[in-house]
Amino acid sequence: MEDILQIMNRIPHRYPFLLVDRITDVSEDKIVGLKNVTINEPHFQGHFPGQPVTPGVLIVEGMAQCAGVLMFRRVENAENKLVFFASIDKVKFRQPVVPGDQLRYEIEITRFGGKVCKFKGISYVGDTAVCEAEMVASLVDKP
Repeated sequence: MEDILQIMNRIPHRYPFLLVDRITDVSEDKIVGLKNVTINEPHFQGHFPGQPVTPGVLIVEGMAQCAGVLMFRRVENAENKLVFFASIDKVKFRQPVVPGDQLRYEIEITRFGGKVCKFKGISYVGDTAVCEAEMVASLVDKP
């Protein structure tokens, strides 16, 4: 289990773009992270007034951040690396995510090639899948 401070030691994201609050389970190839969705998040001011809905791209980004935490756990000198999206495929949005929901990101590595990693992710609210995607990320050296 990792709290927010441990997550911030692994990935470079910060408010308002840090989209993982806690890691609840992690193994070599799988990770589970949580994001508490609150009305205080800045994107709700315009998405959408009177009908706040979490942008789907932010759900995918939260899954990618969890994947980054998992990927960094497997590489040496992670503090000198960044993880960048290389591709996103087969994205499906199944249900709106609204303030008060808790997103649970479940991510699995499907291929790890050292500098390139392929993941499959599913996000849940309760037992309901709300988003799924296949992602590829690459490791690059920090400038």
